Parts: sequence; C-alpha cells; structure tokens
Amino acid sequence: MAAPDTQSTSPAYGASVDSNISPANATTVCTWDGKQELDDETWKPLASYAYQGPAELTTGPGPIDRDILHMVRRLSVEEKIGQMIQIQVGLIIDCNGELNETAVEYWLDKWKVGSFLESPGNHNGRYSWYSPQKFAEFTDKVQEIALRRGSKIPVIWGLDSVRGANYVKGATIFPAGIATAATFDPQFAFDAGRIAAKDSRAAGTHWAFAPVLDLAVNKLWSRTYENFGEDPYLSSQMARLSIQGFQGNYKQDRSRVAACLKHFIGYGYPFDGSDRGNRHIAPHELLEYYVPPFKAAIDAGSATAMESYGVVNGEAVMLSHYYLEQLLRRQLGFEGMLVTDWGEINSQANMYFTAKDVKQATRMALQQTSVDMSMVADDDSFGQATTELIKDGTISESRLDKSVARILQLKKDLGLFDHPFADKRLASTVGSQQDVEAARNTAREAITLLKNDRQVLPLKRSEKVLFVGPTLNSTRYMGGGWNVHWQGPSDADGDGVYQGFGDTVLQGIKSITGAAPEYLPGVDIDGNATIDIDRVVEAAKLADKVVVGLGEHTYAENLGNIGQLLLPEKQLELVSTIAEQAKKPVVVVLVQGRPRGLGSVVQQADAIVNAYLPGAYGGLPIAEILYGKTNPSGRLPVTYPATEAQASSTIWQPSYMDYSPQWPFGFGLGYSKLTYSNVTVSHAQLRLNQPVTVKVAVTNHGPFAQKESVQLYSRQQYRAGYAPDLYRLRKFAKVMLNVNETKTVEFVVEAEELAFWDRRLRKRVEPAPVTLTINPYTAKDVSAVVQLEADPHYVLDEADY
Repeated sequence: MAAPDTQSTSPAYGASVDSNISPANATTVCTWDGKQELDDETWKPLASYAYQGPAELTTGPGPIDRDILHMVRRLSVEEKIGQMIQIQVGLIIDCNGELNETAVEYWLDKWKVGSFLESPGNHNGRYSWYSPQKFAEFTDKVQEIALRRGSKIPVIWGLDSVRGANYVKGATIFPAGIATAATFDPQFAFDAGRIAAKDSRAAGTHWAFAPVLDLAVNKLWSRTYENFGEDPYLSSQMARLSIQGFQGNYKQDRSRVAACLKHFIGYGYPFDGSDRGNRHIAPHELLEYYVPPFKAAIDAGSATAMESYGVVNGEAVMLSHYYLEQLLRRQLGFEGMLVTDWGEINSQANMYFTAKDVKQATRMALQQTSVDMSMVADDDSFGQATTELIKDGTISESRLDKSVARILQLKKDLGLFDHPFADKRLASTVGSQQDVEAARNTAREAITLLKNDRQVLPLKRSEKVLFVGPTLNSTRYMGGGWNVHWQGPSDADGDGVYQGFGDTVLQGIKSITGAAPEYLPGVDIDGNATIDIDRVVEAAKLADKVVVGLGEHTYAENLGNIGQLLLPEKQLELVSTIAEQAKKPVVVVLVQGRPRGLGSVVQQADAIVNAYLPGAYGGLPIAEILYGKTNPSGRLPVTYPATEAQASSTIWQPSYMDYSPQWPFGFGLGYSKLTYSNVTVSHAQLRLNQPVTVKVAVTNHGPFAQKESVQLYSRQQYRAGYAPDLYRLRKFAKVMLNVNETKTVEFVVEAEELAFWDRRLRKRVEPAPVTLTINPYTAKDVSAVVQLEADPHYVLDEADY
C-alpha cells in the first residue's frame, strides 16, 4: 500500500483532505494547532496468555453461502457499488484531529462505503500512535454509525499490520520480513502473524494487508526489507506459516484477521531499482520464481489478495486479464477477495498512462479482471465511474454481484455480522512480555555475523568498549518504515513516541554489562557530517575495541528510492577514521533494510554484524550477540552485492553467470566451529514418484552451543535448451547442537521439485546429473550427485498465456 503520489507525501499520508469531497470540517470550529500528541492511555499488559499454535489445515475462502447470495440480491445497485469502495480514514477526521461523524454519515449515506483503512495517526489524527483502546473507540464509533446509516452493513477495516500491529500503540513491532527470513525458521513468521492479528483485532480492525511476498531481487528497491528475501522456496515456507499465523481458524477465532497476500505479481524486480519501476520478467520465469510464494499462501488459505503496483513487461497489472483472472483465479485457484493497491485504478490514467481517464480505467478493471474492491482511498471517483458504467450498460450488475458476494462472505467469515465491534478484552494482551520475547527471539535468530577476524567477537565484559554511531542509540532506526507511521517516526516524534514500548542497543548493553556504555554519536544517520570526530578518535584510542553502528534512516516505498547501494560517505568515513587513527579492533553493526554497499569498511572492520531491521525490541538481541550471550545463527536471505552491477544477482541466476558477491545467499557465521560429513543419498537415480533421501552429519566442535541452518541445494549440471540455475534451495532445517554433539539431518528430495517451466509454459523435467549440495560457498560445503531421470516430453503442469 502507498500514497498515490510517487514524488512526495500526498493526501494519503498526512496532508489535508479536500473538503469539497468530504464535509469533514463543515460544522467544526478548528482550535487544534495540528501538532500530534502522545496517546496517554496506559495499561498493564498481561505477562502471558494462551493461544492456538500452527495448524496443519488452515481455514480459507470457499463457496459463497446461501444467505450471502440472498443478501446480495436484496441490495440496490448503489449499495453494491458501495461495498466495493474502500476509503482512507483521513476523509473522516476533522481539523481538530477527531472523528467527524458528519463525514462518516456522508460516506455511508451518499456512497454506502463498505470498507475503511489505515490509522488515524497517519492522517492528521490527534495522536501520533493510537492505543488499542483509543483506536477501538474510533473504529467502534464508525461501526456504530455504519449499522444505522447507509446500507446498515458492518464495515471491514484494513490495516498495514505487516510486522506486528505496527500502527497500534504498544503492539509488539517485530523484525522486518527480510530479518524473519534470515532465521530460516518459519515458526517466527507464524508468531509475527498471530500476534499482529490479535493486536489488530484489539483495535477494532479485521484485515491485515500482509504478508508481503514479493521476491527481493533488485537490492536497490526500497521495499526489500518488507519481503522474505530473494529465494522462492524460502519465501514460500515463510508465506505458509505467516498465513496460518494471521488467520488460523479465522471463521471462528475472533482474535484472528483476514490475511492479504501481496503484491501480485512481480513487484520485487524493478528494472532500475525504483519503486513501481517497470519489470521485465518472461512469463515462464514469472511462474518459476515469482509465483511460488503466492501459490503457497493461496494453498494455506489466504482470505484476500492485493494486486501489484505498476506494470510487468509494459502491461498494467491492475488491468490485466492474464495476471488477475487467468493466473490468479484459474491457474492458482484463488477464491478469496481481491483488492487494489492504493488508488491503483486511478493511477492507470494519472501515472502510468495506460488508460484515457479514470472511467476507462474503471471499465477495464471491472471487465478484464476479477478485482472486488477498489482501495480508491482519497475520493469518490470509483463510485462515480462505476455508477455511470452501470447506467449506460457497459458493466452488468451481475459483475458487481460476484465481487459483492465475496466481500460480504469475508465479512461473515470474520464474524462482523454477529460481533462487529472490537473485543476490549484483547487490549490487555497488547504489549505482553510473551509477545516481546517472541519478537526478540526472532531477532536473536535473524542477526547475521558476516565477518569475525581473529575472533574479535564476542566482546568480553572486562573489555573497555567504545560505542559509536546513530543506530546504537535509536529505537526508530531499528524499526524502519511501517513502524508507528508509514515512513516510521518523524524527527519530531523521535524515540519518545514509543513511550517505553521498545529499547535501544545501548540499553541492551547496559542490561548485560550492568553499566552505562560509553557512547558518542560520531555521525548523523543521513551521513551528511561527522560529529565531534576528534573526540571520537581520542576515546577510541583509550578503548580496547570500538563498536560502530551504521545504517539507514527510516523510509518506505518511493521515499526510500536510492541511486546507489553505497552507504552515505560520512558513515563509511567514520569507520575509516577510527580504524586508521585509533588502530583498535572495530566491530560494525549494520541496521538496514537492504544490503547497502560498505566500500573499504569490508576490509577495515574486524567484525561485521548485519542486524537488518530488528524491530522496536531489537536492542537487547543485538547486545546479546555482541557479548556472546546469544550465538549468532542468522543466514542471509538475499545475495549481498559487492558492486552496483550485482544489485540484481541472485542464488538462482543462470549457472554460467559470474556470482562473486560480497557474501552469498545463505551465508552466516557463528562463534563455534561446525563441520559437515557423511553425506549420503539413498538412491543413485532420482525419478518421478521415486524420491531420494539425503542425509548429512553435522558436528559442533565448540566452544559454544550453536543453532545451525542446514540448507540443501540442487544444481543441475546441464539442462537441454535452458540454462540451469546456479543453485536452487530445495530444503532447509534449523538444528540445535551442543558442544561436541553430532546430529544427522535428513531431507527427502523429489524429482518433481526439480521440474522447471519452459518458454511454452510447460512444467517438465530434463534428465541430467544433479549435484545436491549442503551449504554452498562456505567451508562446510559437502555434495553428492544423483542422476535425474525423466521423459523430457512428459508435462507435469501447463499454463495458458
């Protein structure tokens, strides 16, 4: 989801709303200065609570119930169109930052709207971060009006709860998706989804615009951190558990929400790295790499889906019969409700020039796709255009019936006809210590050690350590975008906006060492200037070791566009100055949403720790990694480029291409020495319906207990007519090993998993020797070879285009 203007902050996020469209201030005396306040609501979260864990079978959308079909038939055309309209909360907030009931009544009476989205805190609401109590007061009042005005049908409220219920005060803000993927343990994706669902329902919202399932291919892309990395298989496993976490049995469990797989499809490979940039993806490559995570989410029962911004191969996704009907509905079998992204129908005329005007864009969307709801967000254009199209006979009422049935079925499944209001009891669980520990455990297993020369890490409590850098003393930089606000907390908000619901690295250090760490900022977060650098150098000379925190300012979507991967010059200069003048061991901690270039820092730093965006509670886990209380076990879920030219390098690129990144996909160090041995394969040949079992022994030689991600890859030695992948991740498992312990890890590999999509959109197997490798590009690399045998003309699956 995004603001519709790609160049600046728009009315979608914080600017005033046109009062000619919504009478938000018609009878209001404006007395507020517009400066947001802290929500002073306090509560004592429960320490723990009971919940249902992952289920083998997750409830998903299905056939429309008979009572819903009857309801659809009883609705007028105007009421049907209204159910398909979603508007943003800023249209019902007055000039004093309060809910304007007159505006609510206007939208319900005039346009019969069926859905609202977003947080008041993003749209000139009085409070910067709304507590579950105040958020629920807001949404419940809207719901109360909806039940007595307009169509008298409950509204469904959507929220970007992408990493916890990040727009609800006190809700636990989890590590970003890229960090969750770095754990190589899908249970953490489940935890984030489950807790986000509960906290979202506490605020009276019912629908999470998550998980984000785009592959992070071009690392320049500003949304890299939102996704589960670059690999189709890893992302698919995370997707499946994430959907289970958000939804569970959402048709009965009122602490769950409707999940929303997004953004369908191909969004993560913008040609130039800019948000919404054109994507050049061949149809068979789309099926091979980009579709699997969405297929996994659909199979897991995702109730809703969101189409993608922009164009693929020049074709507008929003208007594409192929992408949104043929592929999503028919081939992948999605039966749920499909929503547009923010203002995306209007953008066809106003941004991409794929339609003459909004009316033509609306016609094409309704005629050519199966879209059910327009996140028109800012105005009544969808309602006006659709009304005209129905009146002139261009669009049939039966087309509306299909979408409205899916929308009303979703509302029924979520219990809105029986329980339309927030469950006040859930508020007591928001910010629970149990939730905080779940987030911290995710960060503990995500943080990735990239370099550790001469065993500089872990630090010892007896050492004198100087801590330098802007990311070590900040909660908001650890959170990044989609964190309190769309772009993260503003400079005016600072860390004060969290009101204690978070920590910093420095606070984590103090909790471990028992003493306040010596800290100097050294440089500003944007890298514009160093700060008191002479003092930093003198302090570094007196220290045993220096820890430098580098990273990025908060950002989301187009406002995070960059022209190069390299971190800001002054940040890198800070490390160089300390290393060259103080001549003390330097440890660099990266707090970043994408793999930024490090220049000479790679050589100058003795140790490098990638913390990604570890969330509001990431400070203690980082400190634990630094001091050895936690042994790092995170592994890179993306290829970390060494040069700008490698921005789109992936582990699955063609095998003949150069792959020499700074660090490869799946890489990560620990504080213990591990070895792999005795790799065996149960059969020398791999055939369809005849899987093989791969076993490998893993030994921890100490000196610490270690969690290890065991990753199995395939590499086909040749493939007739088609370049084989460099490596394809096929299976992974995370195991705990005590010192001197050996475990045997077992994987089952099927020939069907090695099938590929060809240019004629047929899925088939080409016979050839296949190397099965455990953890390539590491010192623990071990391999075995099997002969893949199959009829190359046998088609396992095929698709139309």
